[in-house]
Amino acid sequence: MNKPFYQETRLPDGPLVLSCAMPEAQSVALGVFVDVGSRDEATAQAGMSHALEHMLFKGTKRMDVHALAEKLDELGGNANAFTSRERTCFHLHVLHEHWQESLAVLMDMVLEPALPADEWQREREVIYAEMAMVDDTPEEWVMDQHVEALFPDHALGRPVLGTHQALSEMNADALRNYLQQHYSDGRLLIAAAGRIDHGELVDALSALSFPQTDRALDRLPPATLARGLQPLERDGEQAQMVLSYPGITVASDERPVAWLANQMLGGGMSSRLFREVREKRGLAYSIGSHLSMLSDTGVWSVTCGSEPSRADECAAVLQDVLGGFAADIGAEELERAKRQLEVQFRMGLDSVEGQMLHLGGRQDEAVLLSPLQWLEKIRSVDVETVRSWSQQKLQQGKLWSIAAPECALTQVCDRIGPSC
Repeated sequence: MNKPFYQETRLPDGPLVLSCAMPEAQSVALGVFVDVGSRDEATAQAGMSHALEHMLFKGTKRMDVHALAEKLDELGGNANAFTSRERTCFHLHVLHEHWQESLAVLMDMVLEPALPADEWQREREVIYAEMAMVDDTPEEWVMDQHVEALFPDHALGRPVLGTHQALSEMNADALRNYLQQHYSDGRLLIAAAGRIDHGELVDALSALSFPQTDRALDRLPPATLARGLQPLERDGEQAQMVLSYPGITVASDERPVAWLANQMLGGGMSSRLFREVREKRGLAYSIGSHLSMLSDTGVWSVTCGSEPSRADECAAVLQDVLGGFAADIGAEELERAKRQLEVQFRMGLDSVEGQMLHLGGRQDEAVLLSPLQWLEKIRSVDVETVRSWSQQKLQQGKLWSIAAPECALTQVCDRIGPSC
C-alpha cells in the first residue's frame, strides 16, 4: 500500500512529467496542467486564462481550426479543458494505442497554438454567451456575487470568465503575450494515467522544446475572508442562499478531518443538511456543502435553494444545523462518513481520468499520496478531532449571501441578521 503509485521525471529544461500505470486499462488520459488561473490576471486581463483555454482549440501552426477539430474527433476520445482560479488544464482521454499521436496533438495545442485574430473575434462572442448563461442560472450567479464579496478588491473575487470590459479590449496579441509569459517549462506539469509506459512518455516529451522563463509567479495573498450579510434582490422562483466559513488550503494536513466534517454536514443523502432541510421539512431540492481549497486560503460553504415563501424558515433551519453540528457528531455518524469516502476513493481508482487529474495536484505539494494512503489517514480520524476542527471553523464567523425577491429577502435578512 505504501509503494509509490506514480512515477515522476523532471525533463532537462522542461516540465515535470508524471504517470500512473494502469496496465489493465484500455485507455489513457493525458493532461497538461498550467500553473496559472484567474487570480494571476491584472484587472485589464480579467478572463484571459479562460480565453486562452478556448483559443487553444482554434488551431495550431500545423493545423487550422477545422483540421484540429477533425483530428480530435478522429482520435475518438474526449478532449476538454478547464480554468480555475489557480490552474488551467487541457486533457484528452483516448484508447491506449492512440496515446502517442494524441500527446503530439495536445502538446501542439499548448506549445504552438495559432491564436488567429478572426477566431478570437468569434470566440469572444461565445464567452459572452457563456457569461449570459451564468447570469441566467441563479445558483451560479449568486455564487459569483458571494465570492466577490468574500474576497473584496482581490483577483480571487473576480469571476473566472472575466469581465465584459476586459474581454472587449482583449486582442490576439495580448493572448499571445500572456501565453508566452505563463505557458513555460516551470509552470507546466504533464500527467498521464492508464495503459502507458513512463519511459516511453518521457522519451516522447524529451523531443520537444519548451519555452523558458525566469519570472516567478507572484501571488498576492488575500486578506481575511469577509463576514456579514450580503442581500441581493433578484426576482425568481427560488431564493438562493450561500454561506461560507474559513476553510483549509489545498495542501493542508487537515484534509482528512475536513473531508469527513464536510461529508457529515452536507456531502450526501445521509448528511445533516440533506436530512433536516430536504427530507424532514421539504424546504429545498438542492442543499449541500463543499470545500474550496486554494494555495493560500480556503472556504467551507453551504449552498441552498428554497421557495421564497419558505426561505426564512429554511435559513432558520440552516442556523440550527450549523449551530449544533460540531457538538453532536457521534461515532456512528463518523464511521458512516468514513465508509462513504472509502467508496468514493476506491471507485476513483478505476478511472484513468480521475487518476490523471489526481496527478495534477503535484503542482500543489512536493509528494502526492495515493487514494489508498489517504484512506489510511481518514480511518485514523477520531470523533474528538473532527468535533474540535468543526467547532473551531464554525466559530470564526461567516458570510451570508441571499438572492431573493424583495419581500422574501427582507424576511430572510431579518431572520439571520443578528447572527452575523
